[in-house]
Amino acid sequence: MDATPQALEVLSTTLPQTGTTSFLATTMTMPLRDIDSALQNIKNNAHNVTGAKIVGIHLEGPFINASKHGAQDKKYIQSPNFKLIEKYINNIKMITLAPEVKESRAFIEKITEDYPHIVLSVGHSNASYEEAKDSFKWGISHATHLFNAMPSYHHREPGLVGAVLDSDITCDIIADLVHTHPSTLALTYALKGNKLLLITDAMRAGCMKCGHYDLGGQNVEVSKGKALLKDGTLAGSILKMNEAMANMMEHTSMSLVEIVNSVTKLPSKMLNIKKGILKKGYDADIVIFDENFSIISTIIEGKIKYKKV
Repeated sequence: MDATPQALEVLSTTLPQTGTTSFLATTMTMPLRDIDSALQNIKNNAHNVTGAKIVGIHLEGPFINASKHGAQDKKYIQSPNFKLIEKYINNIKMITLAPEVKESRAFIEKITEDYPHIVLSVGHSNASYEEAKDSFKWGISHATHLFNAMPSYHHREPGLVGAVLDSDITCDIIADLVHTHPSTLALTYALKGNKLLLITDAMRAGCMKCGHYDLGGQNVEVSKGKALLKDGTLAGSILKMNEAMANMMEHTSMSLVEIVNSVTKLPSKMLNIKKGILKKGYDADIVIFDENFSIISTIIEGKIKYKKV
């Protein structure tokens, strides 16, 4: 959200040390002028970064539910507005939104019909089980950071979590042992299998020391593996991708191949990009790591972008 070429380059050159070869530049809920500036910056400068590749934009907000805003500033939340994204429609790969809010159904159906390259994901939502199931019929095909910024599962009201677990849509999860308990990781894998993707949800303190940082104009304190707002709300994570993989290996029955697929083959297929497979015609992205998931080398499009010293 800094909306500068330099900020994109810092992200791009830092991520390879975590085993990340490509990413979606993710925006958040802020004033419309700030969102527009960020989108314009990504559109104009994404192709200039020299490390991990920016393969598109993920719009996480502002089309979310104010009751589940999480660490996003709820005063800037609005109903889905196609005009906000129209100029950047070819650059956007994913939109996280709350399907139960006003104007969502028409928006979801329009994007699904006219722009099938965009993944529509439910997140920061207070949708009921029934509302969520309906939204899957409209075009929602993914769920953002399952369990977080949505109602908790209840045996009489399974809600959004229940709908995701009781469907074949894909979902992602923050496997940092802060946002999700080890038992929850194991249960989610058991239920979702090859529909489960790993994400970091890392904010700007990722790969940095403990201290105070900014997230969308809000002060965040990072300490003891947590990033928190003043009121104690989790403000994203400081998780590294290789740490997420290690956590899944330790706390679930996922095989090594399944863990690797969850951060390579599966997200690449979902986003319809030529990555995630070692095969002719695909980008030569290769990550070499040891038995502890420590990154030894990261190769992006055939060029070494990180090497452990």
